[in-house]
Amino acid sequence: MTELLFHSCAACRSAPRAFAVALLAAALGLLAPAAFAQARASGAAGVPGMADYIVAVVNQELVTNAELQSRLARIQEEAARSKAALPPPAELRKQVLEALIDERVQLTNARENGPKIDEAELDRAVANVAVQNQMTMPQLRARLQQQGLAYSTFRTNVREQMMMERVREREVNSRIRISNDEVEAEIEKRRAAAGNAVQLNVAQILVTVPEGANAEVVAQRKARAEAALARVKAGESFEAVSREVSEDGNKAQGGVIGLRPADRLPDVFVEVVRSLKPGEVAPTLLRSGAGFHALKLVDRQEGGALTVQQTHARHILLRVSAQLSAEVAGRRLAEFKRQIESGARSFEQVARENSEDGSAQAGGDLGWTAPGAFVPEFEEAMNALPINGISAPVLSRFGVHLIQVLERRQVALDPKQQREQVRNVLREQKFEAAYLEWVRDLRGRAYIELREPPQ
Repeated sequence: MTELLFHSCAACRSAPRAFAVALLAAALGLLAPAAFAQARASGAAGVPGMADYIVAVVNQELVTNAELQSRLARIQEEAARSKAALPPPAELRKQVLEALIDERVQLTNARENGPKIDEAELDRAVANVAVQNQMTMPQLRARLQQQGLAYSTFRTNVREQMMMERVREREVNSRIRISNDEVEAEIEKRRAAAGNAVQLNVAQILVTVPEGANAEVVAQRKARAEAALARVKAGESFEAVSREVSEDGNKAQGGVIGLRPADRLPDVFVEVVRSLKPGEVAPTLLRSGAGFHALKLVDRQEGGALTVQQTHARHILLRVSAQLSAEVAGRRLAEFKRQIESGARSFEQVARENSEDGSAQAGGDLGWTAPGAFVPEFEEAMNALPINGISAPVLSRFGVHLIQVLERRQVALDPKQQREQVRNVLREQKFEAAYLEWVRDLRGRAYIELREPPQ
């Protein structure tokens, strides 16, 4: 079970949104508040030979030397693994202490002003820790005990983390102002950057021909390519045939090269797909110096158009109930995943027989969706998957899911969608500055006392 780490000293001050993402969608261990609760409860036990004492008082909360040293050790360990540079020890200690004070300020504010987290919602969040780590609840309790943290304390920490995140989002977003003029200016900027170049997303099935091959070898390679194209024309998936037959570097992605300006593609490719509509396959093979190509136009974007990535996914949903706990549902879905990946059963078959939502009869197919269509924990897990990848069990408010991504595409946005997308991007760009301003305001109203080590 991995810990939630601050990957650099800068991240100590600039990762306000990572907490909820880690809590609700990723495998995680002791959260930041859990770490300082543990430090308060156990003194310097986690730091052999280190005497514990108070280094800061923030409102009614204490920051201890044990907690500070524990956080420093985790940062240094992570930096060593990733070979990241760290500032000098004195500066690093100062920045980590500042980050801990920021956390305490936010925690005390959340306790006073945060929303109520009901027991059912807290149960789902805690169960998600177990599901995402592929643990049962008894295993999670045992792991917490190994780390010296009581289960009741862990639940309290999770509750406080959720409160902090919700207050943070509410308060910071309320400070962000985006005018219509800013939106229009950003749209014009993007259009100018895109220019008038057409962008094409092409997929290929490549059968290579060795340099200097004789006529017999050329004929054999051409026949192999023609057979692949015939399979596509007969109704097989272009991407599936590409993964089986193609000899290019994109075969794992179904031969999809990705959206690129036309001038960055081979001229012969552009000529072949110029007259095709998205989704169409060129009727004949293309011969190049590399070999024989079957080509499909996946998508075309005209210059200056703003686009968004849509995802075609499917899922299997098991709903959590008094009869089916989240951990049992997670184990069942993990077994389904094993069966599907081994080829013993198909995803569609398992979904039709077991999924508990309206997509079951369609084999779990959810169709094409744009960002924001699903709850955050589902969408984050989906976005992390490669094409044809299958997720670990994912817990959401609807139950536990097994997710597979089938395709992705870029689609042009209409004017209303363009403005909304740009507004969201501008909001994200302004979030960090607004967050830092909010924390400064909280600190200005807080009681903060720094203490020297005892003599």
